[in-house]
Amino acid sequence: MLRHVILIVMLLSLATATIVRAVDDPPRLQQERQAMVEKQIAARGISDSRVLAAMRRVPRHLFVPDNLKRRAYADRPLPIGEGQTISQPYIVALMTESLHLSENMRVLEIGTGSGYQAAVLSDLVNTVYTIEIKEKLYRKATDLLKTLPMHHNISTRQGDGYYGWPDQAPFDAIMITAAVDHIPPPLLAQLKEGGRLILPLGNPFSYQNLVLVTRQQEDYRVKQITGVLFVPMTGFALKRKP
Repeated sequence: MLRHVILIVMLLSLATATIVRAVDDPPRLQQERQAMVEKQIAARGISDSRVLAAMRRVPRHLFVPDNLKRRAYADRPLPIGEGQTISQPYIVALMTESLHLSENMRVLEIGTGSGYQAAVLSDLVNTVYTIEIKEKLYRKATDLLKTLPMHHNISTRQGDGYYGWPDQAPFDAIMITAAVDHIPPPLLAQLKEGGRLILPLGNPFSYQNLVLVTRQQEDYRVKQITGVLFVPMTGFALKRKP
């Protein structure tokens, strides 16, 4: 019996090692990622140890186009196609930390993009739901996340994130990763009591303010964090007339 148990453990260890090796994360890029966290993120005041650990673990270079991998850990956003970008690492960490996430939470992300932010979130919470309106990005991100065994707790969906994911609501936290000039009412309605929503709020074609919204029964507390520049939220958000 003991011999069988040892054999099973050895086989499981071998399988896990094979999966880990399958992820293209060479030592050089690991070192760049550690430097990114220390110099770009921790040095700017991000102090949540769980967020810093997630930023160290998630291989950002897998989420950028091949021709930009050498710049994956640079202190800037990068284009990912379809007019969209992968956010600056510091902004990813700042938005994540601002939500005050715990392991048992369920989080909704609006704007999957490359899948990088969803991957960071999945390292911190129980379940991540993420919506992408652009079909090519949705398919690419979904396929990539399926190949990364550490991100099995992410559910992806194609559609207009303005309306959220009502079938899975309410959520402990919601993150919008595109600029919008108002806070979408359907997303507010899908927040739990005490839940938090973070978004770039303001002119979608200019600078915006990163804003944290906390639900307090039928009221909401709004806190401005910093100025940011995000690509516009498309779909109904752009068509809506004030």
